[in-house]
Amino acid sequence: MLNNDIQYNISLQPFNTFGISAVANQLISIKQVSKLQQLISNKILIDKPVFILGGGSNILLKNNFQGIVLKMDILGKNVVQENENHVWVKVGGGENWHEFVLWTLANNYFGIENLSLIPGTVGASPIQNIGAYGVELKDVFHELEAINLQTGQSATFSHQACQFGYRNSIFKNEIKGQFCITSVVFKLSKMPQLHIKYGAIRRELEATNVSENQWTPKMVSDIVIAIRSSKLPDPAQIGNSGSFFKNPEIPLAQFKALQKKFSNIVFYELPNDMIKVPAGWLIEQCGWKGKRIGNTGTYKNQALVLVNHGNATGAEIYQLSSDILESVQQKFGITLSREVNIIE
Repeated sequence: MLNNDIQYNISLQPFNTFGISAVANQLISIKQVSKLQQLISNKILIDKPVFILGGGSNILLKNNFQGIVLKMDILGKNVVQENENHVWVKVGGGENWHEFVLWTLANNYFGIENLSLIPGTVGASPIQNIGAYGVELKDVFHELEAINLQTGQSATFSHQACQFGYRNSIFKNEIKGQFCITSVVFKLSKMPQLHIKYGAIRRELEATNVSENQWTPKMVSDIVIAIRSSKLPDPAQIGNSGSFFKNPEIPLAQFKALQKKFSNIVFYELPNDMIKVPAGWLIEQCGWKGKRIGNTGTYKNQALVLVNHGNATGAEIYQLSSDILESVQQKFGITLSREVNIIE
């Protein structure tokens, strides 16, 4: 019965927002934890490359995938605990992230409205420690459940065990590829606490002419959706994976030396004498914004976004990213890191 669920030589073009037409040897939809454990116990996954696919929004398929793709389709949203001030919600790894954000707002659960319109699935969100406009996933994370792909055993990861960092976690480092996240528990607030210091959120709220004491998390969400929509292209219109590179963080001494040479450098002060420099600004200064090379290029409104103008291969987009890395390194002495997960 299980073998009937395996699809062979499947195009992954519908399953990645870059629209890359790579082919997977095998693809299996995972809708229950028990099915994943059955695959492992039957040794279906043994000695084969395994790639867990969520929303396909933070990946670049560099080549055809010579292995098994596990498509995370486990759904469900359940309140597992609550008190006067907080609610704990357990969410299936296959749930769409943005739809989950809208669900929390509809139920008056708050804390992730700044993360509206981030593409992808709930199960992928802790891997990346997704974040935007002053809020990160780790701020509302309680714990997650994951299946060990070698043993089939279920494991619970606490906040501390996940080792969250800037767009980072233990799942991108020490145990990369070893676990499949099946559900996440979030601790959300019943009392609104607006985070409006970052980006243009406060300015946009003030422009609504609604008095400040009447601003709501739903208004913040709507503004974030509008801002993101204006900056980032719709993958249905032009293939992309959002921000391709992380914003680099450099020591204060290095920044001061750069500031002498580039007086208009954009920056944000961080704790411990570190400075964050927007990767999009660095790339734009190197002349890449809106540039097109064959079927690839950078988005006209945001140099941080690499795009597929049609029929680009993953290898072509990867080469473009390498050229951008090299030019930023040569001009600024800063080494950018790819935020997108490269699938070989």
